[in-house]
Amino acid sequence: MNKPNVGIVGTGIYVPAHKVTAKEISERTNGVWAEEAVYKKLGIKTKTTPGPGDGTQEMGVKAGLDVLKNTKIDPKDIDVIICVGEEWKEYPLTTSALYIQDKIGAVNAWGIDVANRCCTTVSAMKMAKDMLIADDEINVIMVVGGYRNCDFVDYADKDMSMMYNLGAGAGALILKKNYNRNLLLGSHIIADGSLSRTAGVEIGGTEVPITHENLEESRKSLRLMDPVKMKKRLNEVSMPNWFACIDKALEKSNYERKDIDYLAILHMKRSGHNGMLQTLGLTEDQTIYLEEYGHIGQVDQILSLHLALQQKKVKEGSVVCMIAAGIGYVWAANIIKWGEA
Repeated sequence: MNKPNVGIVGTGIYVPAHKVTAKEISERTNGVWAEEAVYKKLGIKTKTTPGPGDGTQEMGVKAGLDVLKNTKIDPKDIDVIICVGEEWKEYPLTTSALYIQDKIGAVNAWGIDVANRCCTTVSAMKMAKDMLIADDEINVIMVVGGYRNCDFVDYADKDMSMMYNLGAGAGALILKKNYNRNLLLGSHIIADGSLSRTAGVEIGGTEVPITHENLEESRKSLRLMDPVKMKKRLNEVSMPNWFACIDKALEKSNYERKDIDYLAILHMKRSGHNGMLQTLGLTEDQTIYLEEYGHIGQVDQILSLHLALQQKKVKEGSVVCMIAAGIGYVWAANIIKWGEA
């Protein structure tokens, strides 16, 4: 008996109307980063920022409704909602998947939140595919979530320049068993837990609770807690791990690097982006540099695919590679064959 296939029915996006410019980011660093450097080196022309009502869960609802509209899927046909939204949300200890389930009318679905930082979407897609193949009762899964970790960025912290690009928004995609189109093929994920506490929100957990004295500081306490260790280790392993994920995902999909038609890549500094393309033998036309959005965490891969479909960079027969990395530290890649199976 043949194993079921799993295909992507479509994507949905919500991006806040509010934007921050390279000039404004420069001003927030008190001029340590010039506007030109923010644009040319960090690769930020503008980035999205939340407005009123743009909570993590609420943005997830909007992206979920968008994917339903784009795919014409009946929300009652959704069996599972895997929420990839961030932990920073309207109300701590509430389950975002269940809030979204109610708001989009997916009354027959159960839901669960997963968290793997900026790797969450690629990780959740693998989980969704495995669930669809393993469980006869699951036929349609929505992967959805919002992100606004930009709230915690302290622009006066020079170590945080790698996170000046953090933005806000939400993405969603629907996966269906035996869809026979847009197949999700191989995935590969690598983790290095030695970096698990080198970056994160330092104030507000059980170790360093919020007090009267640190209240203001807590609001901007996403930081590199061990910058020397983190940067040294990442310089050693990050790119090798990324390419190992890409090559393994390709191997599992019976493809090679030369077969990649489109790279759905997260936003990173311009030199890293260009270096990745060069190593893979790809051109700028085979990806989208998210310099007008910034880095919306785990939403980047959905946004990139969504824009690529609009711009006809992904079309019938395209081989798509999604790549992600998340603090903690984790790297991931998957392969999608767009079009008829």
